[in-house]
Amino acid sequence: MSLATRHDSADESPGLLLWQVTNRWQAAQRAALKPFDLTHVQFVLLATLTYLQASGAVTQKALADMAVTDPMMVSQVLRTLESRDLVHRPPHPTDRRARAVAATDRGRALANQAVVAVEACDAAFFAALGDGLPAFTGSLRLLRTTAPGPAPEGPVASAAADGLVADPAAGGAAAALRRCTRRRAERRRRRTERRQAEQR
Repeated sequence: MSLATRHDSADESPGLLLWQVTNRWQAAQRAALKPFDLTHVQFVLLATLTYLQASGAVTQKALADMAVTDPMMVSQVLRTLESRDLVHRPPHPTDRRARAVAATDRGRALANQAVVAVEACDAAFFAALGDGLPAFTGSLRLLRTTAPGPAPEGPVASAAADGLVADPAAGGAAAALRRCTRRRAERRRRRTERRQAEQR
């Protein structure tokens, strides 16, 4: 039985083409970031944080919203960056109940070094588009805001180096996050049960 596809050729499938090109782009970005010892998702969050904090205090939610990234994954990656003294969590200047998140001097310096390599990588990767690059970028912006379905999981897949996914090419990022969520919920349930037992 043949595949029940509407396309006469695999090269007519926009989804498959996007998948193939995205894998090649991610590989190029991983190579560009290797000298900085950053995964792509670490770079995206560190660079986004550096950009946002120039205008004031940044919350973790604001960072996740700007990067269009899963909040749980943001929390995991921030802990990794914090352990490397690239990020810290100062008190929020206007909300005593909250803590801000900010890139350290070292983190900002690394982000500014890495962004040069990342943008050079992008320039080389997309060079074949020539004068069509602005139209292509416009199409990406359109899809970012109008495409149906849940939030994109591509950045989550890039978190493999942070221990969330064994192999970014193999998928399973969403499943890994669900398992992490279940484990946290189970630990909270057990702590609650212990406290209730101690109070009896």
